[in-house]
Amino acid sequence: MPLNYFKPVNLSLRNHPEFNEVWLRERIVDDPSILGLGDLEVKDIERSQPHAGRLDLLLRDPDSGKRYEVEIMLGALNESHIIRTIEYWDIERKRFPQYDHCAVIVAENITSRFLNVIGLFNSVIPIIAIQLNALQIGENIVLDFVKVLDEIVLGLEEDDGEEAPLTDRAYWESRGTPATMAIADSCLEIINEINPNLRMKYNKYYIGLAENDVANNFVIFQLKKQSLRVEVRIGDHTLWKNRLEEIGLEILPGRHSRRLMFRITADEFTSNRELLSELFAASYAEN
Repeated sequence: MPLNYFKPVNLSLRNHPEFNEVWLRERIVDDPSILGLGDLEVKDIERSQPHAGRLDLLLRDPDSGKRYEVEIMLGALNESHIIRTIEYWDIERKRFPQYDHCAVIVAENITSRFLNVIGLFNSVIPIIAIQLNALQIGENIVLDFVKVLDEIVLGLEEDDGEEAPLTDRAYWESRGTPATMAIADSCLEIINEINPNLRMKYNKYYIGLAENDVANNFVIFQLKKQSLRVEVRIGDHTLWKNRLEEIGLEILPGRHSRRLMFRITADEFTSNRELLSELFAASYAEN
């Protein structure tokens, strides 16, 4: 079937009598994937913030549990919108520290000036900026969301050859719990059956492994309040992903292409110790 060319007409939703911010929010609620952030779910709409206003949208990733605090603004982005977005993100992450959080700004016009400002924040705050282009094509309206600034994903020390800042065991127990630290200790017991010289190395962003103070992060850990997040560097992702899913473990979307990430509780560890031992041994042999 031949395609026909239509020259689109730019629309300003801010000045439109019908397609206002409420209408735009409803379109996102109907299909959050139009933002280009993946298959997210709507957790809440106009979420009340303590001693503040209302967050336009709270979205969540059903696989990882990560939450996105979304603020929508028609027209040009301004200072108050940036401050409000960061404020709501900060409130939510403090209320629910067991989840990862990311601030999301959506506006019709994001100038280079404010894009530079957001970029400065992005070095310390996970933040995404999305510019909305509303287009009229014939009798239809099209919403085109363009990600103009993406979240910075922190790398691991082997990615750039630099050492991550060191912390200690107490720091990680405060981020998680003694119970989830015990799961990490049990994982180390399995790893020590493979190589008894490996020890935990407490970095700021993760707990790694080291042998004689030399990093060997074929497995790394992050403590959460209810579970332990494990990342394993393994070649055959599909094979191991399927095996872990078969025993009921929750697979998380990986931030690093070479790693398989999953969540495990104390009961799940006890029930599946043998398979975890096999996985860790396969990863150690590859690396």
